[in-house]
Amino acid sequence: MGIKMNLNARRQFFAGAAASVAGLAVARSALAGLPEPVIQTSVETAPPLIPTTGRPYNPVVTLNGWTLPWRMNNGVKEFHLVAEPVVREVSPGFKVNMWGYNGQSPGPTIEVVEGDRVRIFVTNKLPEHTTIHWHGQRLPSGMDGVGGLNQPAIPVGKTFVYEFEARRPGTFMYHPHADEMVQMAMGMMGMWVTHPKAKHPHISEVDRDFCFLLNAFDVDPGSKTPKVNTMLDHNIWCWNSRVFPAIDTLNVRLNDRVRIRVGNLTMTNHPIHLHGHEFLVTGTDGGPTPPSTRWYEVTTDVAVGQMRQIELIADEEGDWAMHCHKSHHTMNAMGHDVPTMIGVDHRGLVNKIQKVAPDYMLMGERGMADMGEMQMPIPDNTAPMMTGTGQFGPLEMGGMFTVFKVRKDQKPGNYSDPGAYKFPAGTVAYEWNGSTPQATRPSGSAEATPAAATAVKPSGKGMSH
Repeated sequence: MGIKMNLNARRQFFAGAAASVAGLAVARSALAGLPEPVIQTSVETAPPLIPTTGRPYNPVVTLNGWTLPWRMNNGVKEFHLVAEPVVREVSPGFKVNMWGYNGQSPGPTIEVVEGDRVRIFVTNKLPEHTTIHWHGQRLPSGMDGVGGLNQPAIPVGKTFVYEFEARRPGTFMYHPHADEMVQMAMGMMGMWVTHPKAKHPHISEVDRDFCFLLNAFDVDPGSKTPKVNTMLDHNIWCWNSRVFPAIDTLNVRLNDRVRIRVGNLTMTNHPIHLHGHEFLVTGTDGGPTPPSTRWYEVTTDVAVGQMRQIELIADEEGDWAMHCHKSHHTMNAMGHDVPTMIGVDHRGLVNKIQKVAPDYMLMGERGMADMGEMQMPIPDNTAPMMTGTGQFGPLEMGGMFTVFKVRKDQKPGNYSDPGAYKFPAGTVAYEWNGSTPQATRPSGSAEATPAAATAVKPSGKGMSH
């Protein structure tokens, strides 16, 4: 990730772009008074967007995402969101048909300052109506974005305007409240950060400020479009619509104060765990938490529809795992619905099966660790179950997993990946080559053979059928 932002490289104009749905392009005349729609196609983490207009603030870095530019219009900060079908690269070689905003799912992060007057133009290029709900915000009821309750839904091809004051600092989200199950299952969501207008007693100044959303999809191996009528059985567990090893690393300088903002728009909770450090939960949807309510943790549970803001001092150099602690959320689709074959004796069977199914591979009789090294054919447009490679071999991970990299020589303002950590001598676990003492057993627990199995045969009495 570079240090400077090149907006021109990130922009595509609707004037030269095809409509996402045939015949639904918004006329240029209709857009004459609107801010220029900025479209992002890159899946890389964009550098922070340093504000050049409006009130100053310390910007966030969106993991595998970006911040939406704005224009100032008579003291009002104006944004333009475009709801449209997009194709998201979930990992290299694995692309999914989604709905999102401004070329991506999730949509761009919106950054404002407490007290800003904000005006958001929303153009609908979906094949159906939509709205946007500004999750967690204090605002006029008519701007809350629940279709039918607070406003008429935005028809296909139309642009609506939301306008309100960003009343309190904190981390928030945006998502539809129209055909919500379908539209969120297709990836429509984004983050919103309201920075404090002045020094706040409960908000620390940090050296690095990261944010990302937890989202999930149900995509059959080999397909490209999520199943939207799925309630809980998702199989693509994502951070900002990416899966490991395609989730960018969080790269910081030794002793940086780091803030990480996490929002959950999946259908289940996620215990987010960071290795090597303790952190404080310093914020929720309601804004910053009072210091008296904070305690050190290594895992925080982010429930459905919640935000969590954590802070730490990155004072342990190295490569540290950061992941959801639900183990099945750290694997990709090929690991779901696989029968457990541990202990099944395949001797003499594999060759027979391969005569009928030549591509058949033995899998799982000793556990699934072999999958980390195995190169097996998988359906096109599918992410491997467990992948990623470190200095010492396969990581055997997928899904909601990345690496928190702490380096003493990482320059301030440099968010690029520093590469693999150089472990000091004597600090890596190693194989023991000495003698192994005989294990002692507690008294009364002598060696015993397994009890013989017994069976109770039916007597022939009882109910007849």
